[in-house]
Amino acid sequence: MVSTIRKRDGRIENFNKEKIVNAIIKAMNHEFVNDKEYADKIAEKIRGLDNDVISVEEIQNLVEVELMKSQYKNVAKAYILYREKRNIARGRQTYDTYMGIVNTIANEVTKENANMNTDTPAGMMMKFASESSKPFVLDMLLSDTSKDYVKSNYIHIHDADYYPTKSLTCLQHPLDRILKDGFHSGHSSSRPAKRIETAAIIACISMETIQNEMHGGQAIPAFDFYMAPFVRYTFIEELEKIEKLTGTDLAAYKNKEVDDYLNLPIDDLSGEDRYVQHAMNMTVNRVHQAMESFIHNMNTIHSRGGNQVVFSSINYGTDTSAEGRCVIREILNSTYRGVGNGETPIFPIQIWKKKRGVSYLPTDRNYDLYKLACKVTAKRFFPNFLNLDATYNQHEKWNENDPHRFMYETATMGCRTRVFENRHGEKTSIGRGNLSFTTINIVKLALECMNIEDQDEKLSIFFRNLDKCIDVAAAQLYDRYCFQRTALKKQFPMLMSGMWENSESIKYDEQVKTLLKTGTLGIGFIGLAETLIALTGKHHGESEESQKLGLKIITHMRDRINEISSDKNLNYSLLATPAEGLSGKFTKKDREQFGMIKDITDKEYYTNSSHVPVWYKCSVEHKARIEAPYHDLERGGHIFYVELDGDATHNPECVMQTVDLMDKYNIGYGSVNHTRNRCLDCGFENAEKDIDKCPRCGSDNIDVIQRITGYLVGSVNNWNHAKKAELKDRVTHDI
Repeated sequence: MVSTIRKRDGRIENFNKEKIVNAIIKAMNHEFVNDKEYADKIAEKIRGLDNDVISVEEIQNLVEVELMKSQYKNVAKAYILYREKRNIARGRQTYDTYMGIVNTIANEVTKENANMNTDTPAGMMMKFASESSKPFVLDMLLSDTSKDYVKSNYIHIHDADYYPTKSLTCLQHPLDRILKDGFHSGHSSSRPAKRIETAAIIACISMETIQNEMHGGQAIPAFDFYMAPFVRYTFIEELEKIEKLTGTDLAAYKNKEVDDYLNLPIDDLSGEDRYVQHAMNMTVNRVHQAMESFIHNMNTIHSRGGNQVVFSSINYGTDTSAEGRCVIREILNSTYRGVGNGETPIFPIQIWKKKRGVSYLPTDRNYDLYKLACKVTAKRFFPNFLNLDATYNQHEKWNENDPHRFMYETATMGCRTRVFENRHGEKTSIGRGNLSFTTINIVKLALECMNIEDQDEKLSIFFRNLDKCIDVAAAQLYDRYCFQRTALKKQFPMLMSGMWENSESIKYDEQVKTLLKTGTLGIGFIGLAETLIALTGKHHGESEESQKLGLKIITHMRDRINEISSDKNLNYSLLATPAEGLSGKFTKKDREQFGMIKDITDKEYYTNSSHVPVWYKCSVEHKARIEAPYHDLERGGHIFYVELDGDATHNPECVMQTVDLMDKYNIGYGSVNHTRNRCLDCGFENAEKDIDKCPRCGSDNIDVIQRITGYLVGSVNNWNHAKKAELKDRVTHDI
């Protein structure tokens, strides 16, 4: 007797007679026949076969044979036609997707990631692979429950196309390890760095190479600290050049403490003073060129088959040594100047680490560089600002006098990803990253119960269903974690060569399972604003009642995720999802099910995570006050941003005021948006409103640079429809 069936994708399921009966009846209805008894007889005959397992194709063949032997030959023809149409439909959907890639059509598939060029041959190949991988993951690697929740629009698995590769999401690079010891990338090795130019190049190579081994972004958590020693090495090299040229002994200056590295005139200097200042001037010039080269490389070198620049970030601001300050100053100066024809560099995302006593107050050693950072942000969007003074970003071991204090400073990357707390070792960002993350559509949960009149009953049902989604998301992440653990060290030749924490402790052909417990598993959410409108009629930016409910929802998610972390003894965390393609996908499906509902499904997008809606007009301080409490709950990552009106280039005070609000309201991470036009023909940029012709070359090929979810995109034309709609709705915030 048949007990199981083999589906087309190879999965084995229990035999279900009713599915056969229903398929036959559908064919009968097409011919105006209704003989359930005969349909049941055919299904019973198939179940009675002397097989333990039977394939779907075999079942369909047997149904056709039985119908052709009966009086219902027309039904047999209808059944055969239905079967053919189903096969064509399966193939047609894939065909249409592939032809959209071939013909470079702008749609949800090709514009899923604004940082990826799917029009190039390499980009097309990536998309072909991606779209082929997704159904395999859905059918073969997910549990039935996870698959059902994905199809029902409750959860979204990020980077599902990379699931079969067992790759991890992202990494905060311990760059000092390979700068000191060199590295092996799988094909060749590199010697340790000896000068600033080499250190900057290795930083690029590190992020580019590991980008190819992971599916997320790459970051350097303490760029200033890591680069600083090579400023001194370069200075010594310049002194030795002068020694060789003049025969003067300058050994006393090689290890002498320097207050600051500044490029100053030497006309009025003589003797050793002249030589030392000249060596310092040459050092500053070389540091500047190295930082300029670093930025140019990060905007031009490609990874992942050559279709995407490296999704990169660097954190800096708290190294108060003369060498560290030199690195900070010159990375900022290079960024301010721009790349190429003066264009705004898109990568790396730069992050200023703001710390009282170090890099924020007027009495702080790095306050002058903080002011420069605000000036650069006012023109170039970056750096963003990471608040090390936020209560949840502090480390009890941090000590201003510790030269390795960067080990105890949190760092962030990309759109907002945060990795700091750790159940399996020291609380640090370095050498760790996110393993994978999954987002919950909390808007749908609210839509399903929004018409219940009794508010207590409505909220009870919402929270009950939210718990189910959290449990499913956590279980799916755990399944993926177990799958990732079976990867071999040799699959990630550079990542697992000492860059991921403790990876040097396992052998080349060993599984990485013992290492991954230090990574994080992110459970995200989208659309708190729309959720609150569905539940209360107003979002949290316009109603104190809604704000209380919003905090209750996100606190509940945080608490439930912490319980799961304890049960599994893993680093689960709550993430304020940086939805790009997902924003529109969730909305489109919900609109099909629930219809067009004002301020909920009437737009092409849901509001990102816990943000106040982009279309809601309010002051910067109001926005800060509303969004701030959520950052402490969203330990997997968060961001606060404001939209400034007009040209911020000459008004860095606006940026400083925003950072002051971050300090005041305990905000963890923030950024400032403003207008920046760019001529796509010659690269000219300015901040004028409604510019339609380039003042430099006369071209009308003008675009606007803007931040999409936390990172910049060189052309808004690369955005998907949902994000373009969101950009159109954005309003500015009054200081």
